[in-house]
Amino acid sequence: MSVNKVILVGNVGQDPTIRYVETRPVATFSMATTERAYTTASGAQMPERTEWHNIVMWGKDAETAEKYIRKGTKLYVEGMLRTRTWEDRNAIKRTVTEIFVENFDILSRPQQ
Repeated sequence: MSVNKVILVGNVGQDPTIRYVETRPVATFSMATTERAYTTASGAQMPERTEWHNIVMWGKDAETAEKYIRKGTKLYVEGMLRTRTWEDRNAIKRTVTEIFVENFDILSRPQQ
């Protein structure tokens, strides 16, 4: 048995980009998760650390993203990791890891 499960709570980094694969909508955007700064027991200062994630939503989720998700929206996301490899125009091999969303919840809207 194996498990491929990701759970993230973070802030959207950019408005979703919507495109269509045949007739099926797909939304893509970045999402940031931040680990707070802290001090270890020995007194060492650990700085704040932000990780950026590539998020992919399909179908009805993509349509919801297009309507309601904007830069700064706080999201809860459940999904799975997918890694793609391709060759760009200059014949350079590129790899990207994405989170394919299975379930999500909008926790808060961006401040205006």
